[in-house]
Amino acid sequence: MLTCSVHPLPYRANPADYFAAVRHAPGAVLLDSGRPIADRGRYDLLSAWPLQQLTVSPDESGRDFLQRLRDNLTQLGEASVPFDLPFAGGLIGYLSYDFGRHLENLPTQAHDDLQLPDARFGVYDWALISDHHRATTQLVFHPTLRNSERQRLIVLFSQPAELVEPFKLKAPMKADLSAGEYRQAFERIQHYIQAGDCYQVNFAQRFRAECEGDPWAAYCALRDACPTPFSGFQSLPDGGAVLSLSPERFVKVSERHVETRPIKGTRPRGLTATEDAANAAELLASPKDRAENLMIVDLLRNDLGRTCRIGSVRVPELFSLESYPNVHHLVSSVTGELADDRDALDLIAGSFPGGSITGAPKIRAMQIIDELEPTRRGLYCGSLVYLDVRGKMDSSIAIRSLLVKDGQVCCWGGGGIVADSEWQAEYQESITKVKVLLDTLQNL
Repeated sequence: MLTCSVHPLPYRANPADYFAAVRHAPGAVLLDSGRPIADRGRYDLLSAWPLQQLTVSPDESGRDFLQRLRDNLTQLGEASVPFDLPFAGGLIGYLSYDFGRHLENLPTQAHDDLQLPDARFGVYDWALISDHHRATTQLVFHPTLRNSERQRLIVLFSQPAELVEPFKLKAPMKADLSAGEYRQAFERIQHYIQAGDCYQVNFAQRFRAECEGDPWAAYCALRDACPTPFSGFQSLPDGGAVLSLSPERFVKVSERHVETRPIKGTRPRGLTATEDAANAAELLASPKDRAENLMIVDLLRNDLGRTCRIGSVRVPELFSLESYPNVHHLVSSVTGELADDRDALDLIAGSFPGGSITGAPKIRAMQIIDELEPTRRGLYCGSLVYLDVRGKMDSSIAIRSLLVKDGQVCCWGGGGIVADSEWQAEYQESITKVKVLLDTLQNL
């Protein structure tokens, strides 16, 4: 097996300066640890100028698209990389929530007004990777990358960063749903729960406004206001971008070991230390939130069981507290080992979209979401993903995420509705989760 070559660069804890050098390049993408937590946020990874860009066709099956991704990985060729770095060349991109329509037979009531492709990946033969545990930054070159291109990248990242153009809203962010419309949808979900159709539905509302300027400036401000370990920025061909400040892992694969970390249960941060501690303690002790979290853990155990070795699925962590600048979350962990005849893309096919942002049972919850949310989610609750030529993969659940496209910015907030939910509390939670993002954009 050939080995990737590496070139050290000065370590920078914030990847913004390095990414600014490729911000306007085709296929520019940043996966940003933002707020390192143990292994969940150890690395930043960025690249640009992909060898190919792969987009799922509207009528293409999900499994056919995933096979195209698999074929392109094989064509690039397996390679090793020193220092246990997470990426040796491969795929980086996004799966929108609506990629689930390519995997399951779902209704099409929700209006697709954003027209975002349901999946887009680039095939990358180099990456700039920062390791925050070792305080190193290195360019990693796949063995097939030409030496002239290696030298060009070394020079590029040795130059001063370009100035960032400003970004601003033309009007305040506004919800698509009124409080009354949200309540009507909530009551319909309660009817389905009482009828036995489902146990939980993750319902979301969208906020949006017209905007102008460079979305990279917006991302930098949002990153400062709300650093999270699964953040990311991906340029789109039309000048728009995906901006994600997600705290949630979807699925990770390393040495065939699989982990997913669902978030279910939220409380706002307190204004004082005493209030903050009380909110955290209330979340940890809440029977409703613990039951809701456990429901999704059971769903994900089933999802992982589709591609993991029989008997290998475990729940090593249940009801842990993770705290962010705006909220406390209740988080669990489900792990497994890939079956011998399965790979990371099989895992995606068997578990996408993440159960923490659909509800249970998953397919029925997704049908209800399509009925009651007036527009498609697009990027929201999809996933930012990297998958390298060795089979290493990590991915996020794209909550706390925004889409800048066609002169407007969209942001979504939601939460799981169960039998004993109260509509006012759920409505307020959907706003609380994204308030720091909306306020930050408003103040630019």
